[in-house]
Amino acid sequence: MAAVRSGAARSGSDERGQVMSSVVAVAAVVAVVIGLLVLFGTGGTDGKSAGPPSTPPPLVPSPSTVPASSSAPTTPPSTTAIPTPKPTTTSSSTRETAPTARPTTRPTATGPRPSVEIYNNTTQRGLADRVSSRATQAGWKVAGIDNWRGKVAGSTVYYPPGMRDHATALAADLGIGRVKAALDNMKTDRLTVILTSDYAG
Repeated sequence: MAAVRSGAARSGSDERGQVMSSVVAVAAVVAVVIGLLVLFGTGGTDGKSAGPPSTPPPLVPSPSTVPASSSAPTTPPSTTAIPTPKPTTTSSSTRETAPTARPTTRPTATGPRPSVEIYNNTTQRGLADRVSSRATQAGWKVAGIDNWRGKVAGSTVYYPPGMRDHATALAADLGIGRVKAALDNMKTDRLTVILTSDYAG
């Protein structure tokens, strides 16, 4: 009986030893697996993931992503323009009807002087007489004086064809600043002077 117990006791002791050996082996395997997981799962000792390093973004954006407004602004050309004065044209009829400035020097007329008729178109008595005396003193032959009925724009020396230079000379002598071609009812062999209220003498 003692031998049987002793054998049973050893048998139980061997079983416990085997069980402990199995537990230690399993624990060792588990430890190894955990160590491998920790080692390969964390990518080494720095604790960072073992994936490939990320590519940094490009420093210069691609042309397709550059906004159109990033180009340097251009200064639009100035639209201000300096106004150019338009040349004024004067027709021959305008020159004939517009008053002419008094000549500063007496023009030279060729040929014999024509006769002069002087008419008063104002309410001043004796105006034609005074101007007639002035014309005679300047060397002109006065053929007659009278009053003029009608509307005249200003004191004028009227001339027939071919006597414009003489009319200009007479206007300078009498202080009249306007010469015009003769009207249909005026004589064609002489100059005609019509005095209006603008005549200063």
